[in-house]
Amino acid sequence: MPHLTVSCPALDPEKRIPVRYTYHGVRGGQNTSLPIQWSGAPKGVGSYLLTIIDRHPIARNWVHWCVVNIPSSITEIPEGASLNRGILPPGTTELRNSYGELGYGGPQPPPGSGVHQYVIRLYALDDSTPDLRDCKSLDTCMRRIEGKVLQTAEIVGSFER
Repeated sequence: MPHLTVSCPALDPEKRIPVRYTYHGVRGGQNTSLPIQWSGAPKGVGSYLLTIIDRHPIARNWVHWCVVNIPSSITEIPEGASLNRGILPPGTTELRNSYGELGYGGPQPPPGSGVHQYVIRLYALDDSTPDLRDCKSLDTCMRRIEGKVLQTAEIVGSFER
């Protein structure tokens, strides 16, 4: 069986997230969504779900990006794709992040809170997974995909200020 892998070519060699991908409140932050690539799709994948979550205790699982209904034929989300319907694949939907906004919301950890780890996770969902665009939260999506996940893959990027 193929093994699903995910990567983020924007991360530096130490897996740090460059400033341009951070939220507007960070000096130099442009809130440009990260490029994400994957390979090794398992047999029977119907769609993908992509999340970026800050797992730092202060952040309390802050959702930076949740992208649902990514077609099974897709193997990447290009840099800057968030809220750009010309770049995101047809049918793909971005949910609200923890900032309360649709789409990508880059890292903006509180100054002095240490290194935050941003888990970029891709879920390969089976072809019976329902349409997820009406999910109001990541928790709702997670409940709806129970028993539908064929494989997951993740990579962790970090940022500190």
